[in-house]
Amino acid sequence: QLQASGGGLVQPGESLRLSCVASGGTFDGHGVGWFRQAPGKEREGVCSMTSGGDTYCADSWKGRFTISRDSAKNTVYLQMNSLKPEDTATYYCASLPTVGAFVAIHFPDVYVDVWGQGTQVTVSS
Repeated sequence: QLQASGGGLVQPGESLRLSCVASGGTFDGHGVGWFRQAPGKEREGVCSMTSGGDTYCADSWKGRFTISRDSAKNTVYLQMNSLKPEDTATYYCASLPTVGAFVAIHFPDVYVDVWGQGTQVTVSS
C-alpha cells in the first residue's frame, strides 16, 4: 500500500511537494499515479509514471505539476507549483499497472482497487 504525505496549508502562488512511499515494498515493475479529490467532487487523476520512468500529467496540470521518482529512497514525488485555491483537495497516490498508467489518470476508479490515506492540501490566503 502506498502512503502519501507532505500536504499542508499554503498560500496561493506557493509550491508544495508531496511524497509517496511504498510501505513494505518497492515500485519495481509498477506505475504510480497521483490523484486528488476535492470536497463534493469526484476523484480525478493528476499525473502518473510508468515503471520505466515515463511521465504523464493531465492537461489541467501540465506546466504546474510534475511527477518524479527517487528510486534510492523508494519515493515518488508530486511537485506542485503556482498553487491555486481550486487545488485544495485530498491527494492520493496509488499503484498502477505500468501498461495503462497514463490511461488510469482519466479512469482512476477502474485502475485502482485500493485507496490509501491521502494527504490534505489546502490553498488559501
